[in-house]
Amino acid sequence: MLKGKKIVLGVTGSIAAYKSAILLRLLVKQGAEVQVLITSAGKEFITPVTLSALSGKPVLGDFFENKDGSWNSHVDLGLWADLMLIAPATASTMGKMVGGICDNLLITTYMSARCPVFIAPAMDLDMFQHPSTVRNMETLKSWGCEVIEPTSGELASGLLGKGRMEEPEAIVECLERFFMNAEKNKSLTGKKVMLTAGPTYEAIDPVRFVGNYSSGKMGFALAEELAERGAQVELIAGPVHLTAHHPLINRIDVTNAQEMFEACMESFPHCQAAIMSAAVSDYRPEHPSELKIKRSGDHFSLNLVPNPDIAMEMGRMKHAGQVLAGFALETNNEAANAAKKLVAKNLDFIVLNSLAVPGAGFMADTNQVSIIDRENKKEDFPLKSKAEVAKDIVDYLEAVLKKRETVTV
Repeated sequence: MLKGKKIVLGVTGSIAAYKSAILLRLLVKQGAEVQVLITSAGKEFITPVTLSALSGKPVLGDFFENKDGSWNSHVDLGLWADLMLIAPATASTMGKMVGGICDNLLITTYMSARCPVFIAPAMDLDMFQHPSTVRNMETLKSWGCEVIEPTSGELASGLLGKGRMEEPEAIVECLERFFMNAEKNKSLTGKKVMLTAGPTYEAIDPVRFVGNYSSGKMGFALAEELAERGAQVELIAGPVHLTAHHPLINRIDVTNAQEMFEACMESFPHCQAAIMSAAVSDYRPEHPSELKIKRSGDHFSLNLVPNPDIAMEMGRMKHAGQVLAGFALETNNEAANAAKKLVAKNLDFIVLNSLAVPGAGFMADTNQVSIIDRENKKEDFPLKSKAEVAKDIVDYLEAVLKKRETVTV
């Protein structure tokens, strides 16, 4: 399954770097084309000469390897790879990945990568169990990064196994399974799906706005999952600090509800399905000021007017072959309010999440949802990472699409 695959192998400063040589040899033996990136600390544990001899390629470690003006493009590397694997991945490197600290070629390549990213952590037990390391690993997982930890052997079940880098043979097996499943699970190939994500900002003046706390994490997780299954994704995103990685995602950035409305009206007629996960502002200031409003007096009144109801309009224009899904974030009478929204907007199903559930809702990396269909059947799911929740929602969407196609045929 690895023959012809292009893999970027990142090596960082851990004693487990000696395993990288074994891992590299196995990858090349399986027919993969491997480009090794190594950090300065990584060079203290294993020499680039060893890794270059095994890969058949120069090992890259710095932006500028020579003094002739040539440089290594992290963007080109990120686009070239079918998969990026960092093994060993130190606590420092994981912290930089989460924090976006681009002080070496490996991290900048990670930030530019549009391919799946795997990491194999390696550090002592105390570092592995430190709250910052736990938080960083959970954050990377929520972003779709696969964390490979020991799963077999005597050490895997006890504390001695925690933080130990998984064995090279097991890592290669993990990558083989990934590519095998990826090739099998292209169930949405040929489908075009529109998706909205994030908040909208409605200007009060040049420096203030009416908005909400949506981070866009749920919507972006859905976009990545749809694309992984082969769908061409039209991602209409409000103002968020997130990056879409998959090449099948076409991102359209908007700021306010009117811009999102116009983008949806243009995109939806050409799509087989749409998922409306954005938290769109219901109202906007009637007369935004062109100048910053100065403080004066004890009271300030802001007159708000309704924004277009994007989901409602899409429900009106939806044709028989299309599937339209919405989201409802409720604080009381959750299921009843969500069911009313589903009917009023002519949705095929609605995803309900509640602010009353700890760890769910805006800004969190986890979510707990229920899905309600046209027959008012409700399916509840446990609290999961938003990447896992995205899989449940896309599974449901696929089932509705198949049923719709059977009926229309």
